[in-house]
Amino acid sequence: LHLVESAGGMVQPGGSLRLSCAASGFTLSNYEMTWVRQAPGKEPEWVAAVGNEGDTYYRYSVKGRFTISRDNAKNTLYLQMNNLRPEDTALYYCARASFVRATGSTRDYAYDYQSPGTQVTVSP
Repeated sequence: LHLVESAGGMVQPGGSLRLSCAASGFTLSNYEMTWVRQAPGKEPEWVAAVGNEGDTYYRYSVKGRFTISRDNAKNTLYLQMNNLRPEDTALYYCARASFVRATGSTRDYAYDYQSPGTQVTVSP
């Protein structure tokens, strides 16, 4: 079972970047899949998720700027990031949720598989 994401990169503030995460060994659409990021010195935080029925969820700070999607035929997860900000700089990885707790507008996850991670840097 593998999750392999595309390369990140460096973009200027206001720029865009799309990450992809190809899955093998399981069917993405049978699970809730997430994108998670970890900035230096901070705890990991999920930024976007898509449920097995296609329902989507976003962290408040990225809502309206990031879009999560999946291509079931390619068994691939995507994260389109627009209007990037310096505070979006982090290591990004995709992860399969093994546990989800939804409380009001917050969601907490545990993961059983994740990709290695790719660096996204937003800087002038």
